[in-house]
Amino acid sequence: MRLLLVEDDNHVAAALTAVLARHGFSVTHARNGEEALRALVPGGPAFAVVLLDLGLPDQDGFEVCGRIRRRTTTPVIMVTARADVRSRIHGLNLGADDYVVKPYDTGELLARIHAVSRRHASEESTGGADASVLDLGTVRIELSTRQVTVDGAVVALTRKEFDLLALLAQRPGVVFRREQIISEVWRTSWEGTGRTLEVHVASLRSKLRRPTLIETVRGVGYRLVAPAA
Repeated sequence: MRLLLVEDDNHVAAALTAVLARHGFSVTHARNGEEALRALVPGGPAFAVVLLDLGLPDQDGFEVCGRIRRRTTTPVIMVTARADVRSRIHGLNLGADDYVVKPYDTGELLARIHAVSRRHASEESTGGADASVLDLGTVRIELSTRQVTVDGAVVALTRKEFDLLALLAQRPGVVFRREQIISEVWRTSWEGTGRTLEVHVASLRSKLRRPTLIETVRGVGYRLVAPAA
């Protein structure tokens, strides 16, 4: 199994690589965020899991996780000394599959690597539909081109409007908490951003001419209402 280890401390990386190698893993070491992203280019080696430290020299690991998630579904395990609950929640909301706090037990880390890789393999095997296109009745979302059409006509959306719509549309009927939406779309925490979210939801309802497509769940967040078949 091939892993991508994103860790700026060479001594930590060497020790962990040695342990992982003894358990049958092949490890590619990236020392910063840009090296990690270059390793994940299409056509490059296929990694089963990314082990991502948050304290990187060139950019914050949260930003790296967001960029990884926008280009690949490869599972990400954050491995960091940041133990506070807020950081854990933010990391998971950004798309990390797991969050391990240093110092950790090596056996536990190995178990978590195997667990997320199994889940990912299961999800891949049960796929089959074209995940790059989302059809919601007369609303069509093309994720690869970031284009939205309603009744065949292209609707001009801002970057954040598209990101918000795409997030909700990938799991119709599921309620997304306001905090989760802010983390995933705006890459920040909730404070001071709530009004911005409300404005973007109102704008989407207006532009799509589907005021009931995005439902407000009072006290919780929003969900996309799947159109009747």
